[in-house]
Amino acid sequence: MTGVAAPAVAAPLVAAGAVDRALGVVLDDVWGGLLDALAGATGVGVLASPFMQRAYLAAVCVAVVGPLVGSFLVHRESAMIGDTLAHAAFAGVAAGLFVNSVFATSVPPLATALVVAALAALVVQTLVDYASASRDTSLAMVLTGSFAVGSVLITAADGGIAVGIDAYLFGSLATVSRADAGLLLALTVGVGLVVGAAYRPLVYVTFDEVGARAAGVDAARYTRLLAVLTAVVVVGAMQIMGVVLVAAMLVIPVATAGPVTGFKRAMGAGVAAGLVATVAGVSLSYWFGVAAGGTIVSSRSRGTSPSRAPRGPADGSPSAVTRRRRASPPTAATTSPERAGAAAFLWKRRLVPVWTPARESASRSPSSSSRRRCGARRWT
Repeated sequence: MTGVAAPAVAAPLVAAGAVDRALGVVLDDVWGGLLDALAGATGVGVLASPFMQRAYLAAVCVAVVGPLVGSFLVHRESAMIGDTLAHAAFAGVAAGLFVNSVFATSVPPLATALVVAALAALVVQTLVDYASASRDTSLAMVLTGSFAVGSVLITAADGGIAVGIDAYLFGSLATVSRADAGLLLALTVGVGLVVGAAYRPLVYVTFDEVGARAAGVDAARYTRLLAVLTAVVVVGAMQIMGVVLVAAMLVIPVATAGPVTGFKRAMGAGVAAGLVATVAGVSLSYWFGVAAGGTIVSSRSRGTSPSRAPRGPADGSPSAVTRRRRASPPTAATTSPERAGAAAFLWKRRLVPVWTPARESASRSPSSSSRRRCGARRWT
């Protein structure tokens, strides 16, 4: 019996040791070595500090996954779901700190925040699908309910966890530990792989959900997937940005990349804008001793104006596309790359015929019988 139980007990220890060694290679040898070399070349000593190396790694991860998921949310006009899930994550953090304070355990607050935020994302989608509630009403209900639960949990422990939760509310570089940096890196890789694997269905559901449902695509499943990915991004960015400002990384970089045509190019431009904002914000936060979330949002908000809001998938605003279609029949120049790509994706799976401008023009033209019934003069 003892000989059988020993390997079962040793297996988790071996796995934990392997993870720790892999984390050391990534954080110390690869990322740490890169920043050490950069510090030696530029003379900026802060880059050689292990504390700031973890903060910069977290900032880079947030800058990548924020616009990656936020691009879909902004074009779906669901950007405020990030704020709702941030308040749900606040309730999760409060629950973790409350359990640690009352029961003298060591539950990671980020783990409880991730679970609560993912459940809140599914609750929002369930209310929209089955409770006949509008999306903004569902978001408001979950946001206020989550914040109420978090407030109750904070005060239930005689205010003992109020000090610990301030770092999660406004963001702090001191909360980024070695394990948290590794977890955020793993979440970034996971989100990137999921978005890459489900990119075409997500794009099709984002720009034409009704058409996707008619073509047989499980739009509800991909909508839930996007909501869960948003919860993961919110929890990962919460340490740097704080609960109050975490939704900004889902919206502002995407809005900054609005003038860029093409969904993939705009997504890449949003990631670049996020990288500039997060690196600059973390540096300013360290030098001036202020909250990292505020400096990141301030450094990015000044480069965004209402006239540079993100545009739809077509080459221009919807009104401009409508004017062009009225003036001339659809051509390849006025065809949305995202719409054509989604149609090709469905055609490869034999769900619908491939969409072409000529097919749309033919479908819009009246038939000969309609001409005879309505009179030729009306159609000329």
